[in-house]
Amino acid sequence: MSDLFDTASVTPSTAPRPLADRLRPKKLAEVIGQDQVLGPDAPLGVMLSSGSLSSLVFWGPPGVGKTTIARLLADETDLHFVQISAIFTGMPELRKVFEAAKMRRQNGKGTLLFVDEIHRFNKAQQDGFLPHMEDGTILLVGATTENPSFELNAAVLSRAQVLVLKRLELADLERLAQRAEGDIGKPLPLDGPAREALLEMADGDGRALLNLIEQVAAWQVTGKLDRDALSTRLMKRAAKYDKSGDEHYNLISALHKSVRGSDPDAALYWFARMLTGGEDPRFLARRITRMAVEDIGLADPQAQAVCLQSWETYERLGSPEGELALAQAVTYLALAPKSNAGYAGYKNAMAAARKTGSEPPPKHIMNAPTKLMKDQGYGDGYAYDHDAEDGFSGQNYFPDGMKRGVYYTPVDRGFERELKKRLDYFAKLRAKRGS
Repeated sequence: MSDLFDTASVTPSTAPRPLADRLRPKKLAEVIGQDQVLGPDAPLGVMLSSGSLSSLVFWGPPGVGKTTIARLLADETDLHFVQISAIFTGMPELRKVFEAAKMRRQNGKGTLLFVDEIHRFNKAQQDGFLPHMEDGTILLVGATTENPSFELNAAVLSRAQVLVLKRLELADLERLAQRAEGDIGKPLPLDGPAREALLEMADGDGRALLNLIEQVAAWQVTGKLDRDALSTRLMKRAAKYDKSGDEHYNLISALHKSVRGSDPDAALYWFARMLTGGEDPRFLARRITRMAVEDIGLADPQAQAVCLQSWETYERLGSPEGELALAQAVTYLALAPKSNAGYAGYKNAMAAARKTGSEPPPKHIMNAPTKLMKDQGYGDGYAYDHDAEDGFSGQNYFPDGMKRGVYYTPVDRGFERELKKRLDYFAKLRAKRGS
């Protein structure tokens, strides 16, 4: 097998090693910030104590230890560690990896195959792992930043346990910074607020923090730098945001639920997070308009108009001024009375329409433009509502033989309180006409 894939065969280099590489934990107990998977009663802790390690998929953001944990698991279980990346590996290379693992197994040595960015493999490539997982040729440990439920085959997921690794908290990053200072042999030349700013710049990514620390430690400075001096010397790291990946859907979900929960401050925060991450304001304009029709509806009929006007304002002003109009729409929606009665009524009516198929309207409300249709009774008995008492005939408008459906049930909030009164009024008249 090529040395490209077998990390155990890499010859140590005398070149200077980056700080992140020097501080790579030597044992699982040194891993920072992932107690939810490594603790004594956590999944990996239990597997290791019982001596039964299964195939795994690590799901989490960059820089939280996925590769390190996989390597240390191989050490703990005396398995040969092989690392590949789905970005650079095709089927010919995979076949070589599997053949080498088979030979290794025949010689009494198991293989832990770590696949970085495993979600990049297509379905056929993912299926290629299955027979080798099942016969014990490899113990697969995959790593992904994307939701495995959407990106990995069900067959692979059924044979592997998904473990979620979380972004590092500020306390975790501080521990990592202290470990780095011990390796460097001196404290960072930062005052308290500047040190906190440095941790925030890492945005939960341990590898990013160590790279930043390595830059700061190399500066020749006298005394301690404050937050402003640090910001001048270091560009702030861009917030993690993938406009087509999980983070995109996580943040739009947070925005939508904050609006639904009538929290304008939280809604504005997630709106701003998406904009600073590079989201297209037109996508946000479309989504907030959807929120108006889905979660506010007729409780405030003006909400939809506010969204459309803000969208039009954005198109006329462009960025960055136009985003203010969208922000005002978000605030308006968050404070508007909420109702999904129209949305629920629509879904109920769609379900009834699918169930009843092609039932025709009752003949009395069908037009009769021809003599034949008149002879068939089309239009017979139709009551013109404007001629009826109260402008309401109370006739049946559902198909003959179909039980009258009730799909729209307004809430007792906002403008729908008035609509509820109207519905109740017509229900009483309908009962009166029917009797």
